[in-house]
Amino acid sequence: MADRETQRAAVIAAVERVADRMTAEKTYLTELDSAIGDADHGANMARGFEAVREKIADADADADPGDLVKTVGVTLISEVGGASGPLYGGSIMSASTELADGITAESSVAFAEAYLAKVKDRGGAELGAKTMVDALTPAVHTYKKSIETDDLPPLEALAKAVDAAERGVNYTVPLRAQKGRASYLGWRSVGHQDPGATSTLFIMEELLATAEEYLDGDVDLEQDATSPTSPDDAEESAAEGDDDDTADDDTADDDTGGD
Repeated sequence: MADRETQRAAVIAAVERVADRMTAEKTYLTELDSAIGDADHGANMARGFEAVREKIADADADADPGDLVKTVGVTLISEVGGASGPLYGGSIMSASTELADGITAESSVAFAEAYLAKVKDRGGAELGAKTMVDALTPAVHTYKKSIETDDLPPLEALAKAVDAAERGVNYTVPLRAQKGRASYLGWRSVGHQDPGATSTLFIMEELLATAEEYLDGDVDLEQDATSPTSPDDAEESAAEGDDDDTADDDTADDDTGGD
């Protein structure tokens, strides 16, 4: 586990990277949102993360890494309009409590799971609705499995999660939208990439770049043939993992009973 000052520096560096990326991709995200939405996603995300960059720069020097992540959420709520602010910001703010004792492999898994749960709860979207959930779900499940089952280092686990998120973004293209303004288009939404899933991938790519810098590593982002090929596969894999855990628990109970 990196020390507190290194974790603080990493959070600030991640914010800088994400803000730069959102500004660079503003036009592209707007183009995606123009096809099936209200054409404001790029501008909203760029404005929101520029505000986060300024807020973090003024943050209390004694603020813990978890407090800084909470500040990211609070700022996005206040600066990003429409549904995106509460969805992104509120979910980050809520999940930040999982980082209260620092950023570790275990707490980062808890944060990712809490963030996904809050996004689904606040947005009311499930897999296949053509939303950011289609990128987040395989990413979170892959990250959790890589850490807890495959015992991979966090950097390699995050790289696999980014790969899974990219597959999730591609998965949205042939889907018919079921949530938000895009759902008004019905079948005309088919063939378009979801902007929310895309910005989620961009954020994750910048988190990986930050992790490579602070964990002093470099990973290959070539697609992993063993990772899920769609968000549905990821959810099924996660369910099978839960079943395995239950089976292990049952075995443990049997052993105790045998004694």
